[in-house]
Amino acid sequence: MTSLWRAGRAPFPGTPFEPGRAYDDVVVGAGLTGLTTALLLAEAGRRVVVLEARDIGALASGNTTGKLSLLQGSRLSTIRKHHSRRILRAYVDMNRDGQDWLLEFCERAGVPVERRTAYSYAQHPDAADTVDSEYHAAREAGLPVSLVDGDALDLPFPFAFGVALPDQAQFDSMDVLDALAGAFVAAGGVIHTGARVVGVRASDPAVVRVEGDAATGSVGGAVTGRSVVLATGTPILDRGLYFAKLHGMRSYATSFVVPGEEADSLPLGMFLSIGDPDSGGPAASRSVRSAPHEEGGVQLVIGGNGHEVGRPGSMSEEERVEDLVAWTGRFWPGARLTHSWSAQDYESHNLIPFVGALPRGRGRVYIATGYAKWGLTNGVAAALRLRSEILGEPRSERAGWHQVLGTRLTKPADIGRGASAGAAVGLEAAKGWLGAERRPVPVPRPAEGEGVVANTKGRPVGISTVDGVTCAVSAVCPHLGGVLEWNDAERSWDCPLHSSRFAADGTRLEGPAVEDLPVLPRVRARHGAR
Repeated sequence: MTSLWRAGRAPFPGTPFEPGRAYDDVVVGAGLTGLTTALLLAEAGRRVVVLEARDIGALASGNTTGKLSLLQGSRLSTIRKHHSRRILRAYVDMNRDGQDWLLEFCERAGVPVERRTAYSYAQHPDAADTVDSEYHAAREAGLPVSLVDGDALDLPFPFAFGVALPDQAQFDSMDVLDALAGAFVAAGGVIHTGARVVGVRASDPAVVRVEGDAATGSVGGAVTGRSVVLATGTPILDRGLYFAKLHGMRSYATSFVVPGEEADSLPLGMFLSIGDPDSGGPAASRSVRSAPHEEGGVQLVIGGNGHEVGRPGSMSEEERVEDLVAWTGRFWPGARLTHSWSAQDYESHNLIPFVGALPRGRGRVYIATGYAKWGLTNGVAAALRLRSEILGEPRSERAGWHQVLGTRLTKPADIGRGASAGAAVGLEAAKGWLGAERRPVPVPRPAEGEGVVANTKGRPVGISTVDGVTCAVSAVCPHLGGVLEWNDAERSWDCPLHSSRFAADGTRLEGPAVEDLPVLPRVRARHGAR
């Protein structure tokens, strides 16, 4: 699966990793947070390096729907339900600062931006209360929103009621990332792609370990920095136990070319349904926007059908993509699918992003995580706060939301959500091991694109066939021992405990795990396997 934004785009020309170098700041991860933080620090005259395991925008930042909005589905009413108005306003102020900085950067760098009205809407009248709650929360946070009746918009898809916020923005997220990377290098920064960080020691200076790979010829070793920023989606260090304070979510997106006779019905706004389950099917959440087409005209981008990582429920990951395609065909019968993709995001149990110094990091290791699918604003705001903390700006010079969100207290509801999530993790752990016990090897060779978990000598093994190659790997996550689930859309092994993911050949893709899955060459599937 390749996103509309990443398709056909050449990788950014990072330089080979050079062990033994000393820097002021080491940034791990070349997504939006990492590149923005690196640029801000480099512009302050610091020696900065970015270490990226794959390539720029390989994960969430390159696989978004590209909406830069302060109206974020039902996010504001959800936060207000569990927190004070002070925290709600601080959250919006944080996102506004991130939005303002990114829009100014896009103008300076020549990145195309389209201004649009954002809508949080109910597909059906029975979700009107959700819309009303979001409207009042947005007004309480100081946003100039209005209520909209579906009849006033003349849309081809279900829209009963909505909240509208004008003058928001959308763009191609890879255009932004490429511009940030270019500006960072021009400011004296260094980017190493294909450099997977596997450990950080919070000494003085901090030591960052990179794993070499004999198969690709990449060099391993270590570099040092006065500070280290982990902009990796979820922290790759277990200090602070953030893996237990977050839950990972996958969501899906598709893009379509729409024939001329239907193009007039393409929406000009950015739409996100609320009050709908993220479980797939006709009532599931829907994200709708248009995007410029490379050959002129516009494309349609449809998203939704999210779920917790490794827990797809009654619909598989591939079925969720197919459901988006079918939904689009009902309202734009001539739409032709061009791309489909998915992304992984993390939400904190207290609903507010975690940004700042990592516990037991001796004030030298920083994290940013928990954007809950709104990383285009939250991620840039996190970079602004990290810059302020790393450069030691006086508190009087920091934005007010820095103090409010940096000193908030844990609420009883936060503990309750954490306990509920912990119970779900325990249930998934038990279910995975019991399920593997019921299916011993050998098993029939999986069909193309399919994977199965079986058991050999008391250990779960994952057997899959991708691109004609059948491979067996350990189906136990090296992070905390969860039994992996096969993702039939991304052809990956996903952990239902803390959201680590691995390619079919065992290569680590994302999540708190830092090790690959062991390949098990002696395990055989019936009817032939490698």
